[in-house]
Amino acid sequence: MDRLGSFSNDPSDKPPCRGCSSYLMEPYIKCAECGPPPFFLCLQCFTRGFEYKKHQSDHTYEIMTSDFPVLDPSWTAQEEMALLEAVMDCGFGNWQDVANQMCTKTKEECEKHYMKHFINNPLFASTLLNLKQAEEAKTADTAIPFLSTDDPPRPTFDSLLSRDMAGYMPARADFIEEFDNYAEWDLRDIDFVEDDSDILHALKMAVVDIYHSRLKERQRRKKIIRDHGLINLRKFQLMERRYPKEVQDLYETMRRFARIVGPVEHDKFIESHARARTYDHLKKTREEERLKRTMLSEVLQYIQDSSACQQWLRRQADIDSGLSPSIPMASNSGRRSAPPLNLTGLPGTEKLNEKEKELCQMVRLVPGAYLEYKSALLNECNKQGGLRLAQARALIKIDVNKTRKIYDFLIREGYITKA
Repeated sequence: MDRLGSFSNDPSDKPPCRGCSSYLMEPYIKCAECGPPPFFLCLQCFTRGFEYKKHQSDHTYEIMTSDFPVLDPSWTAQEEMALLEAVMDCGFGNWQDVANQMCTKTKEECEKHYMKHFINNPLFASTLLNLKQAEEAKTADTAIPFLSTDDPPRPTFDSLLSRDMAGYMPARADFIEEFDNYAEWDLRDIDFVEDDSDILHALKMAVVDIYHSRLKERQRRKKIIRDHGLINLRKFQLMERRYPKEVQDLYETMRRFARIVGPVEHDKFIESHARARTYDHLKKTREEERLKRTMLSEVLQYIQDSSACQQWLRRQADIDSGLSPSIPMASNSGRRSAPPLNLTGLPGTEKLNEKEKELCQMVRLVPGAYLEYKSALLNECNKQGGLRLAQARALIKIDVNKTRKIYDFLIREGYITKA
């Protein structure tokens, strides 16, 4: 049974040695092959070759120490951590107390090192600048997140900014002058006494109820201002200017509805309209892809017949050059029926049952196209509660005879029903 309890979650606690259970002092040994949890040994137990359960003395190991410089050659990593802990415990500026807690550095050394490496370090400043620029670049072409005014500015009384903020006092989270500022005046002369008549008592209660309703309206207006970030008006206006001009106009038009749907929902509504052009572009791309798939299906229908394939290619060349097709596509009348289509190796064949395979062979329809047409007809039938032949022809737009055979087959097999 393991005689050691689990480590504490407090990061300041040092892990115990697995051999002697004493608290470890740097440097100490960490086994590189055991764990989790990590297997630590003090130097004394390590030199004795201590072994425990799966841990063997010949395992690879790491020497754990913080006795190395990080920011300054004369300061070790352990002293850096001790300095930060001392500043957290004693407070920034109390350098004598910080030095007393560290014991290894003077007051002047602590102050100089902290100011140089943690306050005035240009590396940290450039890192923060890069983070800010990266954040701005990330949101430049995407939706602008809603940020409420959690920490508004604190202007001096009766300044221009104070008037822009409607006299808001951040320290009190309230306004100098309230909405319906004299609502309390109606209560100043009301006094409930025992000898009030029932009518007089009811009248006083009605006045109190009216006052409560005026308070609710005051709180409702405050909530709108707070939720939408309208306290810091200038910051709100800067956020709006990040939108394109047409979105700014929409924002101004729809502003009066913001209090109805809430801040986040309102911004989502504006952003959805800002992305309308993207939607139109994607819709056009989808239409082009659909036309390409239809053309591919038509090509595959003729690929088994070399003469029909050559006719189709010459016809498409005439169309692409802007001429009327010089060679009409051969019709089924007056010539021998084409042989059944060979489905071997065609994609989608494995998804067909035997009857569907037979249909595709006789109609000379590739399985992928058949599955696409079948899905479109099934969806339309489910929407309409039934399907007519004319609707099927309008949906899949291929040879009318093939459409009729597919339509009759799906009805016969019970996939769709007649309207």
